[in-house]
Amino acid sequence: MECMAMDTRRMESTAYGFSIVRDTPRVGNLSFERFYSSEFPKMVEIAHVRSGSRMAAEDLAQEAMIAAYRRWADVGSLDRPGAWVRRVVLNRAASAYHRRKAEARALLRLAPVRGEPPASLSTETHAFWSEVRKLPTRQGDALILHYLGELSINEIAEVLDCAEGTVKVHLHRGRSALAQRLAREENGT
Repeated sequence: MECMAMDTRRMESTAYGFSIVRDTPRVGNLSFERFYSSEFPKMVEIAHVRSGSRMAAEDLAQEAMIAAYRRWADVGSLDRPGAWVRRVVLNRAASAYHRRKAEARALLRLAPVRGEPPASLSTETHAFWSEVRKLPTRQGDALILHYLGELSINEIAEVLDCAEGTVKVHLHRGRSALAQRLAREENGT
């Protein structure tokens, strides 16, 4: 495996952040540029529903990709480098969400603040993902990866670094909790 150094002169700005323009690090047949192009949009979606903020999602996905770039010799040699980046995105998004939640509680003590749903999400979709964010982190992550990331049980287990049975439990408990919460909302109780 070759050793890489981060060289920001090799990057140019794009709609999603940066793009490697020459001398991209390569592990086997997989260049970082090809990996970035194929994975980044999905990472933004995953971070968006986990964090609740489109702007934060792009930053979170970008940070995860930078982390992958810095460790590309190791990450690129993994069987599924996308799983590594998904885990980084989920961890960073969960941390950002909890940090914003604590900040919001502090602001509520000072003055009433009410956030608007992201423009790209319908009210129903926003309400649904808002309920997902209230679930325990692993349950929410499993649901996001299954429904938004379209990953199999095995792939989710790889991303979350747990057993397939554990993923099934998280999905079952998350779905059950969501069904109860959404039924209560629908009944107005």
